[in-house]
Amino acid sequence: MKLRKSFFARSVHDVAPELVGATLLVDGIGGRIVEVEAYDHEDPAAHSYRGKTERNASMFGSPGRAYVYRSYGIHWCLNFVCADASAVLIRALEPTHGLETMASRRGTSKPRLLAAGPGRLAQALGVTKEHDGLPLDRPPFELYPSEEVEIEVGPRVGITKAAERPWRYGEAGSKFLSRRIRPRQRS
Repeated sequence: MKLRKSFFARSVHDVAPELVGATLLVDGIGGRIVEVEAYDHEDPAAHSYRGKTERNASMFGSPGRAYVYRSYGIHWCLNFVCADASAVLIRALEPTHGLETMASRRGTSKPRLLAAGPGRLAQALGVTKEHDGLPLDRPPFELYPSEEVEIEVGPRVGITKAAERPWRYGEAGSKFLSRRIRPRQRS
C-alpha cells in the first residue's frame, strides 16, 4: 500500500521519523529512506519561516507534495511538504532500485556514494525543479510505508540557524547516512 497525501497532513515532527525506513521511488529509481530532517514553519532554518516567495511556494500548498529547491546554486534538494508550510528534507537513502541508472547519473558505482546526502540523492533519482509541487502519491513518485527500524535522533547538519535542534532522524547503524548522527549532548 502506498503512502497517501493524508499521511503528510500532520505535524512535520510526526511525519519525519515515520519516513525513515519508507521506500521512495522516482520513475522506478530509488530505495529505502535512511535519513531525514524536519523543518517546522516556526523554525528560523525553514524556507517558509519568512513567508511565501516564488522559490518556496510549494511549501504553502497542500501537504503531500514535493518541494524542490537548489542549494547553494549547485544541488537540487527534495523535500516532502507537511501541514502548516513545514517540510521534511530527504537526506539519504539506501539504493535498492535502478542502481545502474543512479551510478550513471552520479558518475560512481559505489552504492554508499549514490544517495548519501540531499544533493547526491536528488541527482541519483533525477530530481530537478520540474518535480517541484508534484503530488507524492502519483507518478513519477511512489512511496511505500516504513518497515520497522531503529531510529537515531540528533541535531541537523549543513545549516547555521537552529542547527542544534534534534530534528534529524536516521536509521541506526545504516552505512548509507550522509554522515554519522551524533546524539545531542546533555548539559
